[in-house]
Amino acid sequence: MSDFPRLWNIEESEFADLFAQLEAPWEALHSLDGYLASLLQKADVSGQVVLSPVPEGVHIEGLVYIAEGCVIESGAFIRGPAWIGAGCEIRSGCYIRGGVIAGSGAVLGHASEFKHCILLSHAQAPHFNYVGDSVLGIHAHIGAGVILSNYRLDGKPVPVRAMGAGERIETGLAKFGALIGDYCEIGCNTVLNPGTILGAQSVVLPLSNIRGTWPPGSRLPG
Repeated sequence: MSDFPRLWNIEESEFADLFAQLEAPWEALHSLDGYLASLLQKADVSGQVVLSPVPEGVHIEGLVYIAEGCVIESGAFIRGPAWIGAGCEIRSGCYIRGGVIAGSGAVLGHASEFKHCILLSHAQAPHFNYVGDSVLGIHAHIGAGVILSNYRLDGKPVPVRAMGAGERIETGLAKFGALIGDYCEIGCNTVLNPGTILGAQSVVLPLSNIRGTWPPGSRLPG
């Protein structure tokens, strides 16, 4: 859609087939559950398939696939359905609540919560983060304490705005955090309000409160 910024280099993503047919970027969240189920089915996951070492003190339940080369620290809680790609880090105190897809090399950090979200390859949410109903692009990084708020205070479905404070578009999503493009950097203790869309390679300064749709290469606040 021309009213929305370039977000992800789909050709580089291991989940390219999820994004290829989307008419609008937030449709990835509508399709997440079905796509995750198909990944797990293709891998013949009927419980847990864990191909990386798991130390004592890690809790895993539900349908969970964890690929080779992951580092999982004691104190992590992983509830399926979840797909964790090769070489991910799942740090102590990480809480994966279900509906999570993490691409290769992603970091799911200490005291951070992940729910119904996609982290593309090498995305990082390393410390004290909330990532719900959101997509983090390739090599996107959110600093300590960054919150992707996913629910309006009035409880209404979350709309988006086209670029340049354009028309309001209904997404049909009761919960919708943020769509963060490839190589974005989000500074510490920032809040992205529901329905925020950041084009690739954008930078958000620490302690910011951001909403709306922003083109690639934005520096916020401006």
